[in-house]
Amino acid sequence: MTRQSNPRVGPLASPDPHDVPALDVDALLGDRSTQIIVCCGSGGVGKTTTAAALALRAAEQGRKVVVLTIDPARRLAQSMGIEALDNVPRPVPGVSTSSTDQGGGSLDAMMLDMKRTFDEVVESQASPEKAQQILQNPFYIALSSSFAGTQEYMAMEKLGQLHQDARRTGRWDLIVVDTPPSRSALDFLDAPERLSSFLDGRFIRILLAPAKGPARLMTAGFSIVTNAVTKIIGAQVLRDMQTFVAAFDTLFGGFRQRAQKTFELLQADGTAFVVVAAPEPDALREAAYFVERLTEEDMPLAGLVVNRASLAPEGATLSAEQALAAAERLEESAPAPVTAGLLRLLAERLQLVRRELHVRSRFSAAHPEVATAVVPALATDVHDLDGLRQVGDLLAGP
Repeated sequence: MTRQSNPRVGPLASPDPHDVPALDVDALLGDRSTQIIVCCGSGGVGKTTTAAALALRAAEQGRKVVVLTIDPARRLAQSMGIEALDNVPRPVPGVSTSSTDQGGGSLDAMMLDMKRTFDEVVESQASPEKAQQILQNPFYIALSSSFAGTQEYMAMEKLGQLHQDARRTGRWDLIVVDTPPSRSALDFLDAPERLSSFLDGRFIRILLAPAKGPARLMTAGFSIVTNAVTKIIGAQVLRDMQTFVAAFDTLFGGFRQRAQKTFELLQADGTAFVVVAAPEPDALREAAYFVERLTEEDMPLAGLVVNRASLAPEGATLSAEQALAAAERLEESAPAPVTAGLLRLLAERLQLVRRELHVRSRFSAAHPEVATAVVPALATDVHDLDGLRQVGDLLAGP
């Protein structure tokens, strides 16, 4: 895995998407130096299925894998035959490892519980008395449950915890992460910094001043600020925030340090990012932003997965224009509605394939060095291990 710059290429130089380097999924999974695979991309592009398929394929090739999903629909639990996933890694039944593998593989799966992970951080960093004071604070409850960016921050926290557990116990040699279904793919990298900056920001420090003293801080200017805030959010909310901040003050530095440590982990050679996208302009635009951001942050990119790609029907010899013209001739000269309808459907399918190839070629023109795997759209949803194996086979290519 190499870190490369992303030279811009003019639109007239757009390559054929079939000519871009192929993402060698089996080589990635088989490389024992790869300890973390992060599947990232915008929401609704199949990150969860991709992460689960990669994890299953790695386990059945002899790796000891844990997959962390942040998926509110809980499709991963259903597809892996687990009644429910929670914040604790649980073995996935039905994983079959090759008899040629001496060590044998295994697969555990878990789903991020955002609030529980936040609670665990508080409990591990504060005394029992202070932890209880924080956990019962109304402002903390709101922060840990719904604050923008908390889910992404806690995904990073849980990744750091899993990595430490893996190094300490040897239980896993590969962690596969399904990133949160954010509006923007970049939220996963940006949110931890936003949250830690908020917790360590000037406004929080102003709220902390009354609890820390000394009295000289209680100036007329400070009183004006607190009076204004009280009018906006209410006296009780302000008191809850001040109580929370006073109790939480000793943990501020720890949050920032752990965020930085996990960020460095994402930059390490043992980490591989797999950007997942649909063959649509918005999704590939997000993928392009993410590729550029990974390069800027010196994070190792394995490649791009284009999910749910449309393929031309096997044996089709007509172009979209020819199929449409033939349909029109049939409708004018003879009553053959079924055949004409099929020809129109063929034309629509071929036009869709051409549009998708066009947007993929634009991405390849801007990022010609990004290895790519294309997964065709399946006729049905993935709902079991066999479906995940099929996706894994398609990811690995012919």
